[in-house]
Amino acid sequence: MPRDNKKSLIQKIASQANITFKDFNASAIGDNKVLSDNRGDLITLLTEVRTADLKMKPNGSHSEHNPPVTYMHICETESFSMGVFLLNSGASIPLHDHPGMNGMLKVLYGKVSIRCFDLLDKPSDQVQSETQFDPPLLPFQKDSLRRAVLRSTMWFTHDSSPCILTPQRENLHEIDTVDGPAAFLDILAPPYDPEDGRDCHYYKVLQTVPDADTKVEAQQPWEEETWLLETGQPDGFWCGGEPYPGPKVSF
Repeated sequence: MPRDNKKSLIQKIASQANITFKDFNASAIGDNKVLSDNRGDLITLLTEVRTADLKMKPNGSHSEHNPPVTYMHICETESFSMGVFLLNSGASIPLHDHPGMNGMLKVLYGKVSIRCFDLLDKPSDQVQSETQFDPPLLPFQKDSLRRAVLRSTMWFTHDSSPCILTPQRENLHEIDTVDGPAAFLDILAPPYDPEDGRDCHYYKVLQTVPDADTKVEAQQPWEEETWLLETGQPDGFWCGGEPYPGPKVSF
């Protein structure tokens, strides 16, 4: 890929993200070689990024009195949004979805554990009625039940390649810090937009009564089927904001 050394790395990443996702069509992603090639170029650039490129300090200051999670906004277009999430030690971003969206997450410092799920077709009323949960669900909660498959659970550090999600694959994820604070660069394409059907929904992994759901037991560990319950934003989770200190991004 030709490089313009006068541009900051974060500007190169933003420009490539704009090229990659400018004409994104979630329904046509399967055979889109141009999208695949452009995404590969974007992943290559993301793999190179470090805290110094954003004028951030590794393991920057995190106070227990601050929000558990803080967001630094870098830029947003109609095609994508980009920013940095900072997580206090012990913080977690609860299980949530990205409807019709692509995502790329590159750890800048620290270590995070990311657990990714795919939603499956909505189960039949009979399957739902035959499944018992612990604790039992309230009647109104049954409309918020979803079946899902656990695709992966992995650790990521600044030496790792980016974590990738697509509209079809590993679209739901939860992010937990491991052994201290962490930060990661985050790209979402297109951005969240509730008016266009891209709102964030939170989920809780449910426990079934032992021996009540033999289908789960029959799955391989890396493709474990489970039940999710759509919830509101979990208690104790909130996200603050602070200024982004790095090079400006423009188009």
